[in-house]
Order: sequence, then structure tokens, then C-alpha cells
Amino acid sequence: MRYCLLRDQDQLEFVAIPTDHMYQLIALIRRLHKEIDKLTAATKPSVPDVLAECSDLEIHSSDCPIISGLEYINRLESSFAEIPEEHYPLISLLTEIRAFQAQLEYLAEESE
Repeated sequence: MRYCLLRDQDQLEFVAIPTDHMYQLIALIRRLHKEIDKLTAATKPSVPDVLAECSDLEIHSSDCPIISGLEYINRLESSFAEIPEEHYPLISLLTEIRAFQAQLEYLAEESE
């Protein structure tokens, strides 16, 4: 597992994700940052900043939770899915989020 430290406004959280998929998570978040200003919706989902990535983690505060990659991607998908589909480039962004979501769901099923 690898951990990605994200900051969304004033909230910090670690996302635990399989090592082989960390690059995809970071690339997805960077793409969302790049495209969020192009989104024609009046209300846009918040996209976190990637602050760090690490292999080992020892947390001493409950202010910075660890969530699974699948839980994080599910939340992200939900926040973008609330936007009506006619807003450009929502369908493209949702397709990327959902493809990564499907990969993480498959990994979770395989590990059970």
C-alpha cells in the first residue's frame, strides 16, 4: 500500500491505495484540476490538492483520517455525478473516474 496525502480546503486526509495504482490516482486528480475550470456547471465539485505520497505511515491524530482508495473514488464519483450531464466536459471526467473506480472495485473483490 501507498498513502497519498490530500488537502481539500482545510481538511487533510490520507488515501490508502495499492502501490501499482498510486500513479493513476495522482494523474486523475491532476486531470480534474486541469479540467475543472472548463466545467460549464455553476456549482463545481471540490478537487483536492495532492500534498505528498509515502509508503509508511504512522498517524498520531484523528484529525487526519486514512480512507481506502475505493472509498475516496466513490465519494469523488458521487460529487461529479450530482452535476447534470449536459455540462461540458462532465461525461469525459466521469468516464475516467468510473474506469478507475471499476479497477479498484475489481482489486477489492480479488483480495476478498
